[in-house]
Amino acid sequence: MSVPKPRDAEVVGAGGPLPVAEAEETVLGRSHRALSFGIVSVVLLIAFEATAVGTAMPVAARELDGVSLYAFAFSGYFTTSLFGMVLSGQWSDRRGPLGPLTTGIAAFGAGLLLSGTAGTMWVFILGRAVQGLGGGLVIVALYVVVGRAYPERLRPAIMAAFAASWVLPSIVGPLAAGTVTEQLGWRWVFTGIPVLVVLPLALALPQIRRRASGPVEEPAPADPSAPAGPSGASFDLRRIRLALAISLGAGLLQYAAQDLRPLSLLPAAAGVALLVPAVLGLLPRGTYRAARGLPSVVLLRGVAAGSFIAAESFVPLMLVTQRGLSPTLAGFSLAAGGGTWALGSWVQSRPRVEPHRERLVTVGMLLVAAAVATAPSVLIDSVPVWTVAVAWAFGCFGMGLVISSTSVLLLKLSAPEEAGSNSAALQISDGLSNVVLLSAGGAAFAALGGGAVSHTAGQATGSHPAAFAAVFLPMAVVALAGAWVSTRLREPGPGSG
Repeated sequence: MSVPKPRDAEVVGAGGPLPVAEAEETVLGRSHRALSFGIVSVVLLIAFEATAVGTAMPVAARELDGVSLYAFAFSGYFTTSLFGMVLSGQWSDRRGPLGPLTTGIAAFGAGLLLSGTAGTMWVFILGRAVQGLGGGLVIVALYVVVGRAYPERLRPAIMAAFAASWVLPSIVGPLAAGTVTEQLGWRWVFTGIPVLVVLPLALALPQIRRRASGPVEEPAPADPSAPAGPSGASFDLRRIRLALAISLGAGLLQYAAQDLRPLSLLPAAAGVALLVPAVLGLLPRGTYRAARGLPSVVLLRGVAAGSFIAAESFVPLMLVTQRGLSPTLAGFSLAAGGGTWALGSWVQSRPRVEPHRERLVTVGMLLVAAAVATAPSVLIDSVPVWTVAVAWAFGCFGMGLVISSTSVLLLKLSAPEEAGSNSAALQISDGLSNVVLLSAGGAAFAALGGGAVSHTAGQATGSHPAAFAAVFLPMAVVALAGAWVSTRLREPGPGSG
């Protein structure tokens, strides 16, 4: 029996299409309610981690005398997540998403505990790397669950629910993390979050086991002598090797970006030599030249996420060290973004905007570019600090339009048996762009004296405002390039090249 593509009306479960009656329900209907609550709870956990850890990070870096390695604390997460994404795509396509999801949540919690008990900045970064491996496993597995368990018409709604789950953490997370950091210490922020693992496991796993576990049954090949598809087969070792190469290459590139001596050119060259063939082998053909359709969807995801996250990672540090804000207030500068991101994702989920999705994505990228370019204006003392909060709210609205739309488009362009690999490619583009742009931003930041922050004073005694401008302004240019890529998301028509 052949499995219908995602654009068909039926829902693909572990044992094939589910009854059409189930496809007529909403994401909170009787058939999908428990699964929706479960997987949104997983995203809620990730959201609490991101907002809380981002608030505590400047204090952790100062106390561990690691401000010069600040970018590593973020990019280390994304480096190992690249391998986790490829592994999860293989694992999910062949044996179902249940295994990578449970393993990923366990690794995610273990990494938080390791960072929270670290005595040096490098151990802290190691914990972030373990956490990244878990995050990479989880995010791809979640995409496969959505692709298998929800019909195409419900996918924009569940993606909007994912975005909405960031609203509460973005409001409560900075306040809670800032208060805990100031009253108890930053370590409690990291060691307390793993308790939240229990709720997503209890809600999500039974439903995933019932509706989306096991390999997808592929259409029978026209030629009986043709090799069998991937379902239930062993892992593609070539892709696993490429995943290792991409992670190792990204790590070398980060190291070279932080060590600005001439000798750092050697690890940089080795990193590029590993990254280029690995990227070409793991992403859809034509991604690097923005070929129309799936390649441009994958490329846009990386451009949008990388430029925005690389800039956002430096916002709390800029406000704490340059404008003297407390960690709590610095975290609150990003709080409104959770609500506007969810609003943008909700807007893209409306059926009436579906014919205009590509134009909506272009608007989103222009908003992102404007927000990133506006943020460093607070380096001028006469500019109110709240300017960052307003700019970031508009930028997050744009990201809500872009990120959810790229997810919807990817699943629309993927057959069920390709959902894991294509979702992994989307997340690789996302994570690799984060690594590369964070490395570039971190190198510029360190080269201009951005790491010269006094540990004892807790203020910026030696850092230069130009170091922050050197991070934000190039990222705004990258985001602007993404607006052009967003014009190439439609598949080429008949007879086109």
